[in-house]
Amino acid sequence: MRKWTRRLAEIGVELPEVARPVASYAPAVRSGNHVYTAGQLPIVGGELVTTGKLGAEVDQDAGQRLARTCTLNALAAVHGLVGLDSLAGVVKVVGFVASAEGFNAQPAVLNGASELLGEIFGDAGTHARSAVGVAELPLGAPVEVELIAEIDTTA
Repeated sequence: MRKWTRRLAEIGVELPEVARPVASYAPAVRSGNHVYTAGQLPIVGGELVTTGKLGAEVDQDAGQRLARTCTLNALAAVHGLVGLDSLAGVVKVVGFVASAEGFNAQPAVLNGASELLGEIFGDAGTHARSAVGVAELPLGAPVEVELIAEIDTTA
């Protein structure tokens, strides 16, 4: 095992199977030294974990856990394409939060994604990020996360 898969084992985290796309797209695509994931929903075992909007049916703590699940799905897509251990780190995270009127804690929700990446990658998990509140997400999902990872070309 190389460093990132070993780190997952150390912190007791397993990558799920790559989530099947819900429409016509690839879960991840490589372009040069980067891997771009499609937006990943909080799908576990082929099923959406929950539906609803943050600030209404879903609370902030649950939203953070859902963002973490989305991020694991994004990492699984990267792993399925190039192998997690081929990465130098994570460059960018974009998160979408289905938000009830007046809910404005999207950055706090996306901390679930960012903190997981820090646990796994350490400094190499430090990334730029956008946290965007939206009216609706596919299938009624509360959170969606996509990321851009950099491939280590020195290995």
